[in-house]
Amino acid sequence: MPVYRLALLGFGNVGRALARLLLEKRPDLQTHYNLDFIITGIMTGRHGGALAPKGLDLTHALDLAERGASLNDLSTEPPPADGLDFVQRVQADVLFESIPVNYESGQPALTYLESALRRRMHAVTANKGPVVHGYQHLRALAQQHGVRFLFESAVMDGAPVFALHAYGLPAARVTALYGILNSTTNLILTRMEEKGETFEEALAYAQRIGIAETDPSGDVDGWDAAIKLAALVTVYMGVPMTPQQVLRWGIRDLTPDDIMAARRQGKRWKLVCSARRLTNGRVEARVEPQMVGPESPLYGVRGTSAILQIETDTLGTLSLREDNPTPRTTAYGLLADWLRAIGVVP
Repeated sequence: MPVYRLALLGFGNVGRALARLLLEKRPDLQTHYNLDFIITGIMTGRHGGALAPKGLDLTHALDLAERGASLNDLSTEPPPADGLDFVQRVQADVLFESIPVNYESGQPALTYLESALRRRMHAVTANKGPVVHGYQHLRALAQQHGVRFLFESAVMDGAPVFALHAYGLPAARVTALYGILNSTTNLILTRMEEKGETFEEALAYAQRIGIAETDPSGDVDGWDAAIKLAALVTVYMGVPMTPQQVLRWGIRDLTPDDIMAARRQGKRWKLVCSARRLTNGRVEARVEPQMVGPESPLYGVRGTSAILQIETDTLGTLSLREDNPTPRTTAYGLLADWLRAIGVVP
């Protein structure tokens, strides 16, 4: 039975969810796919890291991380100094990368993934930054070294958004994309409507339950939605795009009066992502609050749910909806990408 060496770069909510999912799915992996794994390295942002070529105790690592303790004591070699040192020294077949996104450049995740590919590791990421800032480069680098660069969890968590493009739409031309891609803003707008909360009250709730960051600007100012839309345009439409090229408006200025005015018209406010191919071959992409009515598939997408509509020249419009995702959902996308990378599933 093949035993794959796995390395985890990033051990926050998503990285720990992946660790728990790997432990849970180990019997299925052994029975249905005839494979097993060991974890040969984990690197955190603030709690050290461990290198263990013969494998480390993943349950112990989870316990340490959830107590905020250092992982350095798990290392059987000198602990890695930083993320790049980790990638350059870890002995692994697959690198899972789930560090925070950099909207402007995709760094340092982009450099970490490059280094992993050059070392002939499959590179699997939940990070949107490297997709929009390095998609073609990383794909070419992976092909050059006989490995894969995969990123299913970069948009809509573990929903098979990019697998649909890769395997489900041969020879189809995508002409437009439309949807709700940011869970935090959708939750805020839902609570403003259903609970009568102000923007500040709804945001504070999202922060209390861990959906919104202490600095929520990436969500409420539309950056997260813009980088996700840019990633979709880059992959689905074949037109490289960065979030800076997306026309972007956030939801900070929406008031309870705006929400109630829409309700009186039988409509709801949503932070809508849209991209359309123009006649000159370029793509116009926008993130902006819009009022949508009951005739729109976006109308019933509540709370932290998301939806993507894909308009093609062959199949009309396809819709992919995800209800109330969690870090486990994102972790599943990483797990599925690993199985695709090693060829046990298409």
